[in-house]
Amino acid sequence: MKMNIMKAAALGGVLALTATAGYAADQSAYQLSSHILDISTGKPAANVDVRLMKQVNGNWKLLDTQKTGTDGRIGEFLPNQGNIDNAGTYKLIFETSPYFSTQGVETFYPYVEVNFKVEGDKHYHVPITLSAYGYSTYRGS
Repeated sequence: MKMNIMKAAALGGVLALTATAGYAADQSAYQLSSHILDISTGKPAANVDVRLMKQVNGNWKLLDTQKTGTDGRIGEFLPNQGNIDNAGTYKLIFETSPYFSTQGVETFYPYVEVNFKVEGDKHYHVPITLSAYGYSTYRGS
């Protein structure tokens, strides 16, 4: 059994590296990415609508709306082309209520809103971990 656990861990590491390598290629074309991990199931949260908004003169402007893929990820927010300066204050709004509703689960949070700043041309990854009664976020890589 110990050998099977070691094989599974090694395979998981290879899969994680493969997924990360493929995912990292998008980081040069786009400055912002996100993902959702449903910690109540241990699986990515697929088909969640996520809105990207930017604060402009004290008001919020909708820039983009996308759905998470089967891997719970969105890798194509904020095109990073030419001399575009994406500096500013943003928020991602994760529409969690419909996601949990399709699973027959009630949630305390109808949506999760994460505010953050973008400076310079570096890549930003803003993920959340999610359950029906809690969430957490962090500056990813």
